[in-house]
Amino acid sequence: MIAASKEFFIINKDMPSTKGLSGPFFNGKKQKAYDPLDPNGNITIKWDIMQWTPDGYVAVVTIYNFQKYRHIQAPGWTLGWSWAKKEVIWSMVGGQATEQGDCSRFKGNIPHCCKKNPAIVDLLPGTPYNMQIANCCKGGVLNSLIQDPSTASSSFQLSVGAAGTSNKTVRVPKNFTLKAPGPGYTCGIAKVVRPSKFASQDGRRTTQALMTWNVTCTYSQFLAQKTPSCCVSLSSFYNDTIVNCPTCACGCQNNIAQPGSCVEGDSPYFASAINRLDKTSSAPIVQCTSHMCPIRVHWHVKLNYKEYWRTKITVTNFNYQMNYSQWNLVIQHPNFDNLTQIFSFNYNSLTPYGNINDTAMLWGIKYYNDLLIEAGPYGNVQSELLFKKDLSTFTFDKGWAFPRRVYFNGDNCVMPPPDSYPWLPNASIRTKSPMLLPIIVFLAAFWCLSFGYGR
Repeated sequence: MIAASKEFFIINKDMPSTKGLSGPFFNGKKQKAYDPLDPNGNITIKWDIMQWTPDGYVAVVTIYNFQKYRHIQAPGWTLGWSWAKKEVIWSMVGGQATEQGDCSRFKGNIPHCCKKNPAIVDLLPGTPYNMQIANCCKGGVLNSLIQDPSTASSSFQLSVGAAGTSNKTVRVPKNFTLKAPGPGYTCGIAKVVRPSKFASQDGRRTTQALMTWNVTCTYSQFLAQKTPSCCVSLSSFYNDTIVNCPTCACGCQNNIAQPGSCVEGDSPYFASAINRLDKTSSAPIVQCTSHMCPIRVHWHVKLNYKEYWRTKITVTNFNYQMNYSQWNLVIQHPNFDNLTQIFSFNYNSLTPYGNINDTAMLWGIKYYNDLLIEAGPYGNVQSELLFKKDLSTFTFDKGWAFPRRVYFNGDNCVMPPPDSYPWLPNASIRTKSPMLLPIIVFLAAFWCLSFGYGR
């Protein structure tokens, strides 16, 4: 349960959830984004009016992350909207507006924010207690629902003035936006729902909000970034071939539009180039590679036993601009239904297609490898997976041992083309039948005798 205040907990059955959602259609309306591995994932914003004031109301706004593996990392979320009338924010607790705006029309008390389109951010950890409410002050970071559901939501309180003072006169804000921290999320319209209910800690009293509305935001990788952010490379014990990430998977070094977008790791000017990087920018500064991706995921088929087989996963950070905190992988492979053991990563099974258990979510162990350090000698994490063989389906032939799909932090990674996968050494020989050899010899001899070459 999510704390709404120090005295009450939400118990409303109408609390935002994804129950009943199906595919790309929510509430009968088509959304702008759809993730086949997390079809019900979204971020829901719940606005609870807790009391009326002489010129408006006091509301608690809570952001719920209902996405299984996509989280909001530092520098955190920014929530925006447009007021329906001439509302202002008199004061805030647990969050703050990034700009005050023009408050010259007010005499005496000056509002916290007078902008028509306010932008709200979370407060940082360590904020003084008199500026906090329950479930606030996480620096805008929200974990994914599977990694840590206790930190998958965030709240702030605001006192709104120059607004309606009853259910009939209050106006719902419009044009909600969510940056996390950049673009990618599209928010629907605010919908008035049944008021949230709250129970006291002893469970003997229930209260409810005066009015509640919800806003649902969905994510699209195409809106979030112009190019992919990760790629996959492959190798195996039975073939010397290492299949690298596709060339220019995330961009090209000679991209005229972005000159100087990579850094040579062995350059004598490397140290000075890194020191000049703009640490305030969120744009990745990557090590110069053929693929130019900030993240590379390498899958290596390592060993083959009688009843088991073993693979190694390595995640390498080529981004000099960012440490990836609370990173995660989502991998689709048909043998995950027989995963026996995993080393140094956390694991959770995802079943987006009913009972088909072929998708796994992997993430780091807290205080051990949950932080993927920026590019450099320590900028990688790795683990090994042990699978039990299902003899009815198991094979090393035709690339079966490699993943079908890989996500890093919720973004789909670029896979190599299937015809480049490491094949078994005798794969080409298998296609030739040994019975054809005598026939070929006989036909060759007959052709030579017919044209006189044997005379």
